[in-house]
Amino acid sequence: MKIAVICANGKAGRLIVKEAVDRGLDTTAIVRGTNQTAAAKVINKDLFDLSAKDLEDFDVIIDAFGTWTPDTLFQHCSSLKLLCDLVSGKNIRLLVVGGAGSLYVNSEHTVQVMDGSDFPDAFKPLASNMGKALEELRSRNDVKWTYISPAADFRADGARTGSYRLGGEELLVNSNGESVISYSDYAIAMIDEAVNGTHIQQRISVVEN
Repeated sequence: MKIAVICANGKAGRLIVKEAVDRGLDTTAIVRGTNQTAAAKVINKDLFDLSAKDLEDFDVIIDAFGTWTPDTLFQHCSSLKLLCDLVSGKNIRLLVVGGAGSLYVNSEHTVQVMDGSDFPDAFKPLASNMGKALEELRSRNDVKWTYISPAADFRADGARTGSYRLGGEELLVNSNGESVISYSDYAIAMIDEAVNGTHIQQRISVVEN
């Protein structure tokens, strides 16, 4: 299996690469600038400059793109559309590091986390744009995609426990009633899905045990 991680120099990207490399997987980091990951193989290229030829030899592409400034939030949609177009109709799986704001908090799937009165206003534009990108992804029947949402509290410096619980469209909580997961445990879930490929054209979610 050959895996490529896009935007691999980011906090999530680096841990995903490390998890893949530690498992002995053939892993390539796609980065801008100097490679800061554990991958020995590198494609030095901006996401928006990637071509179908760049990606054609991989079995799995992991999209760890993220942006937070108001003038770039639209790129959550445009970057995902580009990647979908590049792997359209091919036997290449596209795994996406998603957000928690679009997870549902009721069984009817009518209310999302970002709709809550306690959801911070500062994060609503980001959650909205990521949610829109997911909705557009759902329409891509020509792509073998999987969107993986973290728990509501996604901890960059959280401990690696080595375990997690898998869910679907609804916000999960752990045994303490908390919706939390570390980037390291999220990386485990991401590489498990990369290896197993059991949730094609689905959104899944993860929380610590």
